[in-house]
Amino acid sequence: MEKKINVSPFRLNVIIFSVFLLFSLLILRLGFVQIIFGENFQRELARKEDFIINNPVPRGKMLDRNQKVIVDNIPLSAIIYRKNSPSQEEMLKTAEKLSKLIDKNTEKVTDRDKKDFWILKNPKLADAKITNREKALYKLNRLSDRDIYNLKLNRISDNEVKQLSNDDLEVLAIYREFNLADESTSQIVKNDRVSPHEFAVVSENLQSLPGVDTITDWERSYTFDKTLKSVIGVVTKSDEGLPAEQLQYFLTKGYSHNERVGKSYLEMQYDDVLHGQQSKVKNITDADGNIIETQVVANGQRGKDLVLSIDMDLQMAIEKIIEEELLAAKNFSGTILLDRAYVVLIDPYTGEVLTMAGKRMERNKQTGKTELNDDALGTYTTTYNVGSTVKGATILTGFKAGAITPGTVFDDQGLKIKGTPIKKSYAYLGTLNDVDALKKSSNVYMFHTAIKLAKGHYEYDKPLRLNDPDAMEKIRNSFAAFGLGTRTGLDLPNEQSGLRGTSTLPGFMLDLVIGQYDTYSTMQLAQYVSTIANGGYRMKPFLVKQIREPQDGTDKIGPVLKEMHPIVLNSIDVKKEWLGRVHRGFKKVMQEPGGTAYEFFKDAPYSPAGKTGTAQAFYDGPQRTKFGKEPPAVMNLSLVGYAPSSNPEVAMAVLVPWAFQGEKDNRINVKIGRRVLDTYFKLRGKSH
Repeated sequence: MEKKINVSPFRLNVIIFSVFLLFSLLILRLGFVQIIFGENFQRELARKEDFIINNPVPRGKMLDRNQKVIVDNIPLSAIIYRKNSPSQEEMLKTAEKLSKLIDKNTEKVTDRDKKDFWILKNPKLADAKITNREKALYKLNRLSDRDIYNLKLNRISDNEVKQLSNDDLEVLAIYREFNLADESTSQIVKNDRVSPHEFAVVSENLQSLPGVDTITDWERSYTFDKTLKSVIGVVTKSDEGLPAEQLQYFLTKGYSHNERVGKSYLEMQYDDVLHGQQSKVKNITDADGNIIETQVVANGQRGKDLVLSIDMDLQMAIEKIIEEELLAAKNFSGTILLDRAYVVLIDPYTGEVLTMAGKRMERNKQTGKTELNDDALGTYTTTYNVGSTVKGATILTGFKAGAITPGTVFDDQGLKIKGTPIKKSYAYLGTLNDVDALKKSSNVYMFHTAIKLAKGHYEYDKPLRLNDPDAMEKIRNSFAAFGLGTRTGLDLPNEQSGLRGTSTLPGFMLDLVIGQYDTYSTMQLAQYVSTIANGGYRMKPFLVKQIREPQDGTDKIGPVLKEMHPIVLNSIDVKKEWLGRVHRGFKKVMQEPGGTAYEFFKDAPYSPAGKTGTAQAFYDGPQRTKFGKEPPAVMNLSLVGYAPSSNPEVAMAVLVPWAFQGEKDNRINVKIGRRVLDTYFKLRGKSH
């Protein structure tokens, strides 16, 4: 017989209820975890973080008018770091790993860096430098974290700092670069002489180097070495980034703190064009900061190219001429202060600058030897008294004012104004008309022209009285229409307009019209003579001829994005007959016996025209401190010209400050000028 087990309904209900309650609690807990913490746990389980990184792209190239590359970029292997919110300990650990794979220069490590690093490496020893009293004051908020840290820094001894080994310093140098990085911009750890082995071994170990990556960087290269280097300008270095004085300007334009930008001259003036668009890369990292995937967001584009108006073959040839003639002139007596010379060649009808060459003799402080360095900037940033080259402007100013007419004659006898030395020409030149006054370079003819313009009256050994108090300003305004004493409009920064004499005494007005009062630059002289050569139009000089799209992966130049066209700044508003008189005078200077440059240009096959200049000035160069309050008198030499004399294709200005002292004229201005024009037409013949 089967025995029945009798179970109490109450006990069964308790068991069922308990099981139900336990399952309910379990379900409630699972729901709580799922709803409240599920998203966090899910994110933590498969954590990925995306960071957009801006990587550098090469700047645009610069080419000459014949499309010869002047400035290019050299690719560099680079090791970079991008900060992904790591702790100092994590960064230090990565720096230690990286230091075993690369050699890092430690020259930039400062004493402060070493002390900071010592504290980081020796936290307990650093804490021991704080007294119990100072710790108590800290707890009472009487000392701040900064105060405590500064106390530690000040108490680190030199011997303790010296305990840092060379390996420690190398780690510090890397760690220092890491600290300069941020989450959006990569910081270059090393791009100088990264060996193929270093690049490869770092690339292979990126998984164990959080934040570290390898890329291709660049640096500027110069095909013609130092030729025109001062005008080209420089770019900030990779460890320099944005210039502090222009930081906000660049940041508002979307630049990163450590981007390289043009720092001076063409590089700075055309930075918007040359800079390019950085490539953007999305780095996807895991929870430990390791890069697990890289996605290209934007390829970026290197900067656009500049085609300059400069002919580099001509530029280099003229620089060589300047160097040779400077060295040859130093063999003459009275040339101890001679140290520089400048030449500008311009297309008189367009304003295109074909050559802007300057050379300066400087002593190398390390070797003690004299070097001839590029000073092309001096063609428009330095100004001097230029002498008689301005007399073409004086004659045309006299015509416009009605002070003289074509054919007006004056006796070249010197003027004796009461209380002043006789003002005269270099010799008595007889009775001259306007054309021959230019040919023989008569000062006295210009004096009489100025006196007539000012409605004055001259009598021997009597005070010179002028009835037009605004005469000097009228002359200056007229000169400015030619480009003298005013900025030319050249597309480069820091152009100088020159110095104006401050006295309005009549004698100084006479100095003004022979180029011995106000100062002018070589570029101004070139614009002035171009204005005469082309029929009376002051053209804006320019260096950048075209902006072109980049064309990577090929030696071919890209399509034209922008073409620079000639700009007429103003007309000098003179009659054709008047201008013809000056043309005749300038032609006689170089092609007729008695002309001041005839000896050097009489056999030139290209029919030159121009004007020489000699100005007595006071030396204000680099050696001026040797002479105290009385600088010595020196002679500045200049030359302006164009060729052919009819329908000219090139205009030239030569300026040699402080060419000589005393009476021995070395004629360096006309020697340079003849060789320059010979070279221009020789090279032009080869290109046609």
